[in-house]
Amino acid sequence: MRTHAWMPSSPCGDGCLPKNPPTVRRFVLVLRIVLALAAFGLLPVLVVLGVPFPRVRRSLTRLGARMLLLAIGIDLTVLDARSERERSRTSGGALHVAGHISWTDVVVLTAVRPSTFVARADLVDWPVLGRLARAMKVLPIDRARLHQLPGVVEQVAERVRAGGSVVVFPEATTWCGRAYGSLRPALLQAAIDSETWVQPIRLRYLDRTGEQTTATCFVGDETIGASIGRIFGLRGLRAEVEFTAPEAPGSDRRDLARRCEVAIRRDAGVEPAERPRKDVYDPTVHQVSVHEVVAEAERRPSAPTVAAA
Repeated sequence: MRTHAWMPSSPCGDGCLPKNPPTVRRFVLVLRIVLALAAFGLLPVLVVLGVPFPRVRRSLTRLGARMLLLAIGIDLTVLDARSERERSRTSGGALHVAGHISWTDVVVLTAVRPSTFVARADLVDWPVLGRLARAMKVLPIDRARLHQLPGVVEQVAERVRAGGSVVVFPEATTWCGRAYGSLRPALLQAAIDSETWVQPIRLRYLDRTGEQTTATCFVGDETIGASIGRIFGLRGLRAEVEFTAPEAPGSDRRDLARRCEVAIRRDAGVEPAERPRKDVYDPTVHQVSVHEVVAEAERRPSAPTVAAA
């Protein structure tokens, strides 16, 4: 439900999901569930054991996340063509920016680099995933309450100033991956306030043929329990994580959001000279006409001028 004019929303729903995707046999599904329960049970313990030793904690957290990915049945590919100089810019404190497709995004990105995540406020109350969220000390954000956003921005800035790695999803809600929302600039203000480099991350899910798939998306009216049950039964999935060149914070969060959007939407044909500010729909996925898309974009109000914009 939209509680204010700038509440994030997307048109994605059941119609975005692929029809009759390949699934695993029942005994494989049972093995996955057993492994997932073991990973969920061990991950908080591993995090606690590594508390006195940050490097150990990060290594154990990454190990636990990779166990969970194995249980879910998602392979992982990491692409990193950055130079050593570019890597050094985000080796300490940094703000990481990615598109948002599913609850699996957190698991995938943790398996690559354990970080603090800015996540929906009710995540800690979710079954199973809530325990993982509490162990990882997520920064909760309630997007229905605009007045709380400046406080979240300051928390993020404090984390990166202290040398922490923080991941934000500026689309502010999940999309299916073939359609996506524009990056909202509010949380990127933390990079400007802390004078921290920003690391754009391109995250895609591929099927067994190597084509981008919407099979993992968590959208529409699907509950978290139904999503977990559905995704655990899928076969042939792979997450592809690509690190692009870091972006300097600059002094304008809207310009920073534009630059990050250009970086993570490269496969969508977004050129650096363009200003990708509107949400993008794929008419082959969404049952909306071009005229409806244009009308919706024109009806959308301008962003507020407060820090939550």
